[in-house]
Amino acid sequence: MSTSAGSRAEQTLLLDDQLCFALYAASRAVTARYRPLLDELGLTYPQYLVMLVLWEQDSISVRDLGTALQLESSTLSPLLKRLEAAELLRRERRPEDERSVAIRLTEEGAALRERARAVPSAMGDAMGLTPEQDAVVKQLLRLITSNVGAG
Repeated sequence: MSTSAGSRAEQTLLLDDQLCFALYAASRAVTARYRPLLDELGLTYPQYLVMLVLWEQDSISVRDLGTALQLESSTLSPLLKRLEAAELLRRERRPEDERSVAIRLTEEGAALRERARAVPSAMGDAMGLTPEQDAVVKQLLRLITSNVGAG
């Protein structure tokens, strides 16, 4: 049985008492469930996240993309290279600032959006949450991210 956040002094070293393990196990399970859906699109999960940002905002700087995805440029660069090699996006120097690189969708990248439309509902069905539960889980995970990131 898990202990409450208010009684941290009583928490044990039992695996089932660790919130970190529950987050880890959930993350692995969700990512594994995404795999066959994304294989059909020719994307890995991190590539899918990049494409989600680009489908929302067609042109974005590498810096802003990294901020949106909470990724360092050293992690983001190889992802962008592979997506560019797959002709889903292109990187361009911004005319107003040659030091800044803009990421833009290609026609193929934009067209992939239609094929990806079924992914969120398939994942929602797999998770089996009500819309209210979905909202609460997202809110709590964002709070955890903010609190832990601020520390």
